[in-house]
Amino acid sequence: MHLIIFHPEFELTLIVKKAMEKRFVGNQVNDFQAGDLVLLGSDLPHCWQNNHFSNDEEAAQSIVIQFKEDFIGEKFFQSPEAKPIRDLLQNAKCGIQITGKTRDRIAKEIQFLLHASPFQRLLGLLDLLNTIANSNDIQLIDKQQGVYNLSQIDLKRINKVYAYVISHYTQEVHLDEAAHLANMTETAFCRYFKKVTKKTFLDLVTEFRVKHACNLLTSTEKPVSEICFESGFGNISHFNKQFKGLMNMSPLNYRKIFASL
Repeated sequence: MHLIIFHPEFELTLIVKKAMEKRFVGNQVNDFQAGDLVLLGSDLPHCWQNNHFSNDEEAAQSIVIQFKEDFIGEKFFQSPEAKPIRDLLQNAKCGIQITGKTRDRIAKEIQFLLHASPFQRLLGLLDLLNTIANSNDIQLIDKQQGVYNLSQIDLKRINKVYAYVISHYTQEVHLDEAAHLANMTETAFCRYFKKVTKKTFLDLVTEFRVKHACNLLTSTEKPVSEICFESGFGNISHFNKQFKGLMNMSPLNYRKIFASL
């Protein structure tokens, strides 16, 4: 089970209990643990995938705070004093993972705010953002992520397409099915998708497959040939070509570089 979401609100998500397999932010595919904390920008596609949901004990638990950029007024974040938070929200368009002591502090404050008054929640959110903005315990999740400005109609269409890709990118993905979900002909869909996302539908599928392979290369010792097919590629030569085209290095070199870090 999964839900891919585009929405105009910013989102701060804390995973309290892990029962999920993958986290998708932009076109990045990552494993994660309970305690995972991310800040996501407006209209940034994101999804937590969970294939184990047979009972409540296996269900994942998360705390999600959503807010608009002008939640405290249109001009508040334009003040010099608010510059660190303004910069943070700008960087959030790539997705931000919060780690270390900052994550631990923020997690405790979020739990406290669950039972706070509305005014305390407002002040608490400002404090959370200020803490993150002045921390070194952060890293961008998808540095290449583009900016989407989607209408409500586009949101519904693109959500369906992204959900379909995430469900099938490690297997077979069919253009005609994606076009059907968008209620368009294949030709019209290809033009539409490129206009809205600034990439082709095939580019999107390839990016998910390559990022999935990146995750396997750094988190497992599986041979490259096995990772190739697990990531949805049909043959090794095509996998190597697509991987190098996107990552500017071969899968083996990618693994060696991260092994040395």
